[in-house]
Amino acid sequence: MRYKSEETMQSIIDFIDDYYFKNNYTPTLIEIAQKVGIDKSNVSRYLKEMSQKGLIDLSHGYRKIKTDKISKSDTSLVRVPVVGTVACGNPIFAEENVESYLTISASFLGSGEHFALKAKGDSMINAGIEDGDYVIARKQNTAQEGQIVVALVGDSATLKRYFIDKQKKMIRLHPENDSMQDLYFEKADIQGVVKKVIKDVR
Repeated sequence: MRYKSEETMQSIIDFIDDYYFKNNYTPTLIEIAQKVGIDKSNVSRYLKEMSQKGLIDLSHGYRKIKTDKISKSDTSLVRVPVVGTVACGNPIFAEENVESYLTISASFLGSGEHFALKAKGDSMINAGIEDGDYVIARKQNTAQEGQIVVALVGDSATLKRYFIDKQKKMIRLHPENDSMQDLYFEKADIQGVVKKVIKDVR
């Protein structure tokens, strides 16, 4: 094998790192070739030699190259859908309700499937959830009393603390705001249990 420039190898690594941490995936061979200034076939040869030298990991293919920097980072990322307007009777995380996505470390979220909502109003301020905060919920249709849930009541999604009123035989949704009254419903479809809140520093 012909001698490969160590400077070019480092340029390739630097570009892969920069591209990955901006886009959450690695560049194509063509993108590497254009950036470094060599043709695509030479990029492939460079990557194979770099893999043999232990500079990168190619075991998962060219589109999942791992440099040391990438390997040391938490590469387990998930795309959490941010849901918006709720169609009547539909789960709030149905595809047609997805407005955008948040890319978040899986270790930050923990197990399960998640979705996010943007909080509106001040009904949960005592729980630290303010208007405009992103609330991340684990998708599930049951909850324990006292948990903060995303519940679908009719065609509206609401964020409240969940209780069961055994005397009234109704679901009690408690707002974390001293000026607001509890809400009672015969039926409320739990869509998820709140796990995290993402907010701007004020």
